[in-house]
Amino acid sequence: MRDNSMRALIFICMLASLPTFGQQVEPIVFAEKIHDFGEIAEEDGNAEFEFTFINNSGRTLKIVSVQASCGCTTPGWTQQPIAQGKSGFVKVSFDPHGRPGYFNKSLTVTTDFDVNPVILQIKGQVKSGAIEASSKNFPAANGNLRLKFNSFNLGRVYLNKAIQSKEFSIYNGGDKAIRFEKSVSPAQIKVQLPEVIKPREEKKVRISFDAQGRGEYGFITDNIEIVTDDVDQPRKSFPVYATVEEYFPPLGAEELKLAPILLLDANAIDLGRAKKGISLEKEVVIKNTGKKELAIRAIQPNCKCLSFTLSQKKIPVNGEAILKIQLKSEGRAGTQQKAVTIYSNDPRNPVQRITLTAYIED
Repeated sequence: MRDNSMRALIFICMLASLPTFGQQVEPIVFAEKIHDFGEIAEEDGNAEFEFTFINNSGRTLKIVSVQASCGCTTPGWTQQPIAQGKSGFVKVSFDPHGRPGYFNKSLTVTTDFDVNPVILQIKGQVKSGAIEASSKNFPAANGNLRLKFNSFNLGRVYLNKAIQSKEFSIYNGGDKAIRFEKSVSPAQIKVQLPEVIKPREEKKVRISFDAQGRGEYGFITDNIEIVTDDVDQPRKSFPVYATVEEYFPPLGAEELKLAPILLLDANAIDLGRAKKGISLEKEVVIKNTGKKELAIRAIQPNCKCLSFTLSQKKIPVNGEAILKIQLKSEGRAGTQQKAVTIYSNDPRNPVQRITLTAYIED
């Protein structure tokens, strides 16, 4: 700012020494109308400069407005009236974030003296490490669009709650803007996209999941497609993951005493050894040791090789049900480690897992 003040002082002295006869002098005379920032680093933040001028209009004037040609450029100016012969300023702040390469922006200055505005200009070159940084922060590339992962994982969502949403960061690693045209998804998934993402810009995608609409417990896999004008890969496909459970609010001690309790007679089962083509079976007893009826909401094996039958889904107080699990050995060999997950209305442990191991001989 000291350099700007010194430049303005020199400029005033020069202006005072100029002859005035027969000359058409501008009403406001800027020391310079074009400023070249040269090379600036994106990571250093905003670049600022102050244009100084002298009121040479012959009367007091006021700056009415300063309009920037880009939202990346923020102007400021002398707000009070400026007397004849006095100086004023127009300050500009340029945001280089997400704008690597050459830039040239303008400021249109309008006063109450003349309808003809004065045009100021800033230019320069933004040096950016964004491309290198994006490889670390957004390693998963789908065309020019980059993400942190190749999928959208919503984590745990609840069947008895309203639609749940999660935001994911995306990054344009290309040299051209990417426009989002539409998304194609299952009925229970809604995708909110930005209209456009500029080069080296980061934005958000919001994924909403309606667990009630899906109506299933456990680990859910779906797929969405995003249609863009990305020249490298316009149609982009992504898996969407969610683990659906039932939400139980915290209960007091008296409420817990009256709640159902699911008790398994075994949480880990060794099915033993078998040759290919032989199915292995095991029965597990599910007991209700609580004070309220136990409801089995769902049972989910983690492999198509597992099947099951359940003697009853609703287990009375002090009652029990038999869960029969079968492992089919076709197409399998060696050690097998599988699991069956049980979802119930036991508020203490609504999700319980039975692990199974077996060895299939060639």
